Amino acid sequence: MVRELWAGVTALGRGFGSWRTRPRLMALGLIPAGIAFVILAASLITFAAFLPTIVEWATPFAASWNEAVQVIVRIALGLVAFGAASVLAVLTFTALTLAIGDPFYERISRGVEEDLGGEIPDAEGGFWRGIVDGLQLVALGVLAAVLMFLLGLIPIVGSIAAAVLGFIITARLLARELTSRTFETHGVPLGVRRKLLKRFRWRVLGFGIVTQLCFLIPLGAVAAMPAAVAGATMLGRDMLAAASQPPQAPPESAPSS
Repeated sequence: MVRELWAGVTALGRGFGSWRTRPRLMALGLIPAGIAFVILAASLITFAAFLPTIVEWATPFAASWNEAVQVIVRIALGLVAFGAASVLAVLTFTALTLAIGDPFYERISRGVEEDLGGEIPDAEGGFWRGIVDGLQLVALGVLAAVLMFLLGLIPIVGSIAAAVLGFIITARLLARELTSRTFETHGVPLGVRRKLLKRFRWRVLGFGIVTQLCFLIPLGAVAAMPAAVAGATMLGRDMLAAASQPPQAPPESAPSS
C-alpha cells in the first residue's frame, strides 16, 4: 500500500519535471488555470462574506440558546459549510480549467506521450466529452459537499470526520478526472477504466492527495495544474503498462531431500 501511494505521489513530481523538457508548452497551461482560479476565488470570497448571514438564517432554533453556545454552534456550522464549499470549489476549478484549456492540456498530454515513447494515440478526448466529464465531476462534488456538511452536524467528531472524508473524496475525484484524458485517448472502455482505478486505487489516491495539497497552497492550483495534467498522463500510462503485464507465477519450491 505504501509503495503504491508513493508511486502516485512521485507521478506528480515527474509531471513537474515536464517544465524542464517542455517549458513553453507547460507555461501555456497556466493561462486557463489562472482564469478559472479568479472566477472560483471570487465566488468563494463572496460566499464567505455572506456566510454569517446564511448560518444565522439557517439556525433560527438557536436564537433562544445561551449566547456563548449559540456563537460556538454557528461558528462550527460556518466552518463546516465553508469546508464543504471549498471541496466543491476545488472540483469545480478542475472541471472548469480542463474545459477552458482543453487545447492546451491536450498538447501537454500529447507532449508527455511523445517523451515517454511507445505508441502515441491518435484519438482525442473531444470537447463535448470533456464537458460531460466536467459536469459529472461538479455533480459528484455537490454530493461530496452535501455529505461533508451533514457529517459536520454531528457534535464534536463530525467536523473532523467531515474534513478527513471530504479531503479523501476530493483527492480521489481529482485523480480520476485528471487521468480520464489518457484513458480516453488510448480508447480504454469505461468498464476497463473502472477496473484499473480500483486495482491501482492506492496509487490513484496518492496522486490525488499530493495534487490536492498543492491546490490548497495560495495560487498553488494555478502553478500545479500543468504538472497535474502531465503527471496524470504518466500515471495513466503506468497503470496501462502494469495492467498489460502477464501475472508472474509464484516461484517453485525446491524439492525436499
